Amino acid sequence: METIRIQDDLYTHINQKKLEELVIPEDLPVMGSPMALATGVEKLMMGEFAAMSKEGSYPNDHMARACKLYELAKDVKRKKKHGFKPVLKHLSILKKLGTMRSFNLRSGELVLRGIGMPLEIGVSPNMTDTAHHCVMLQGPSVILPDASYYAEGREQQKEQLLALWSGFAKQILDKAGHSGEEIEAMMADTLAFDALIAKYVKTKEEWSEYVKMYNPMRIGRVAGMVKPLNLKKLLSDLLGTVPEEIIVTEPRYFKNFKEVFNAGNFEMYKNWAYVLGLVGSCEYLSEELRELGGAFRRSLSGIAAAPSTEKFAYQLASGQYSEPVGLYYGEKYFGEEAKKDITDIVRQIVATYQKRIAENDILEPATKEKAILKLNRMGLKMAYPDRVEPLYDKLIFDEGKSLFDIVTALRRIRLEDNFSKLDQEVDRTHWEMPGHMVNACYDPFVNDITFPAAILQPPFYSIHQTRSENLGGIGAVIGHEISHAFDSNGAKCDELGNLNNWWTKADERKFNKKVNAMIKQFDGIELPWGVCNGKFTVSENIADNGGMAVTLDIMRNSEGVSFEEYFANWARVWCQKAKPEYQKLLLQVDVHGPAYLRCNMPPRNFPEWYETFGVKKSDKMYLAPSKRVVVW
Repeated sequence: METIRIQDDLYTHINQKKLEELVIPEDLPVMGSPMALATGVEKLMMGEFAAMSKEGSYPNDHMARACKLYELAKDVKRKKKHGFKPVLKHLSILKKLGTMRSFNLRSGELVLRGIGMPLEIGVSPNMTDTAHHCVMLQGPSVILPDASYYAEGREQQKEQLLALWSGFAKQILDKAGHSGEEIEAMMADTLAFDALIAKYVKTKEEWSEYVKMYNPMRIGRVAGMVKPLNLKKLLSDLLGTVPEEIIVTEPRYFKNFKEVFNAGNFEMYKNWAYVLGLVGSCEYLSEELRELGGAFRRSLSGIAAAPSTEKFAYQLASGQYSEPVGLYYGEKYFGEEAKKDITDIVRQIVATYQKRIAENDILEPATKEKAILKLNRMGLKMAYPDRVEPLYDKLIFDEGKSLFDIVTALRRIRLEDNFSKLDQEVDRTHWEMPGHMVNACYDPFVNDITFPAAILQPPFYSIHQTRSENLGGIGAVIGHEISHAFDSNGAKCDELGNLNNWWTKADERKFNKKVNAMIKQFDGIELPWGVCNGKFTVSENIADNGGMAVTLDIMRNSEGVSFEEYFANWARVWCQKAKPEYQKLLLQVDVHGPAYLRCNMPPRNFPEWYETFGVKKSDKMYLAPSKRVVVW
């Protein structure tokens, strides 16, 4: 085995042996550091669910319901007995919609049933007044992973993928008892309606600039844009009121709404809603249909097999009751000593950020003051919450119903709970991620960071790892999430999470210059599975850059540290082996860059990389000083 020099490729030098050992399970598209932790937590909790169910003893009502759902989802014979009947009954409402008038009379019921609509409605924090909620509208999803797949020049790929999806959909329609003639007609309408939607909805790259979602419009204007859909009645049915203003997240789509949805293509819409509803329900109907319903998604990612019945059941139950499951995991498997230690690391990183911003060369004093205020007000959510949200007290289901009916009922409860929030103040104690999830996030509209207990494991973190390793692992990830407060999106929000331009024009120009430099650093890099899009991934790349900058600063000002250990553990965190199909898919739909680049690009911007390993101009991981970027 040829040894790759660290100066040429940090990622491969550190991970070469591990990459050769890694085996991607049949039901996954990737295996590596984060996924290994996730599958470990999953295995652990599946054991917990099985033990509780066997003993009939549960720590609380929430976990009792989660375990009951787990048992029902595992009951193969029961699901097969119910078959298509529950979903066909559920979708039969579409046949009763003979006219646009009947559609408008029952449109609220369609939303609550989870049946596809030409627009989607949700209640979210108001982006300019994050203490209160607002109504937001967006378009529906396309069949393919992203609207960019429908762009000019990608016709061949689009047709191939739609043909693949159609093949699976036709099999499902056939098993549901439809004739060949019915299937051809329904599929033609479904693809035609999907093509109309794809012309106007946003691509993932456009969604990545999330501050552009905020387009407030008066209700009268929007209601006129979406005729013949009766928006005011729909809002009244769902919310009990008609707000004077709503936020239109996709102006292009709604300006062209009448081309997508009108009396002339009403039948086309109904067939689209029916086919997508049927295909989307398969995982709850029988094992054969679960396998068939997920085949397209698996083929996109190169996944060889569907998850086992037990794993599917656990994923369903732990997803429906995520907060109680996460709280149980956190309390049982995450110690107070580790919670205190990780909180100390976070506070040190925040303090270092404050120092770095105070010394920053692109900000004027007034902007620095606002940035430091934002850091001081940033919330820290570490490991798991103190309580379960009231929503979970409502998530009660009838055990005698089919699995499809149970999931549909739980979905409806969640929707009704969301709609009820319109007149309530925003709960800033809400956790975006449960304790058993291997992930982390920054919420720009609350200005807080969340680090679930499950990610606080090696190689990211351990009280048994050295401080240098922890800084190169979880420390850099914490720094990454804090950096999102000041990336190309987060920098537009203030200390309360409100959209508020607190930058001077001169500061904004200097910041945008660095953003553009970061875009250029990544844009167009060719990998075996495709080309990196620097604009699409810029926010995440700025955050990686910031996470490394702040932790290297701590390293410089600490005694007894090892930069070798720091960079080695940084590389271990990114270690993964993935299917080529999955890598291609991520380039299209994931705002994060490929793990290989996330490991190898950031170090090149910092002197410690060059000093620690003697990196020279002739080495592949050398970057000319004029091209190095340090944003924060």
